[in-house]
Amino acid sequence: MAPDRLHAAVTLPGEDFSRVALTPEAADLLRSLWLRHGPLMFHQSGGCCDGSSPMCYPAGDFLTGDSDVLLGLFDLSAGLEPQPLEFWMSREQFNYWSHTHLTVDVVNGRGSGFSVEAPEGKRFLIRSTLMDWPT
Repeated sequence: MAPDRLHAAVTLPGEDFSRVALTPEAADLLRSLWLRHGPLMFHQSGGCCDGSSPMCYPAGDFLTGDSDVLLGLFDLSAGLEPQPLEFWMSREQFNYWSHTHLTVDVVNGRGSGFSVEAPEGKRFLIRSTLMDWPT
């Protein structure tokens, strides 16, 4: 695991490794967005266009269900009052990406109008690497 990243707590039964992380820049932006919007969540779909980017919503604004997988739970608090942030992915997309570790990063540019970072002139994106499976 990269020490410079914030790794999500494990949420999938039977696993003991984090599947998703945040770069320091993504974590900083999320903390700022949390102050404006309150609790947040991510959802990664398999859609086209901006739907293939991780979308950040106020917690509960995107309804998840049996067709989604909770890949990780972040604590953005940096040791202060808890700031939980769930990272969800559509089950269909997870079937394709189950062999990868995901890192949420942030870059300059305009993303989807539905994701809370859009007015900031920033957008979240996923960087993936093949998982080095434990033996």
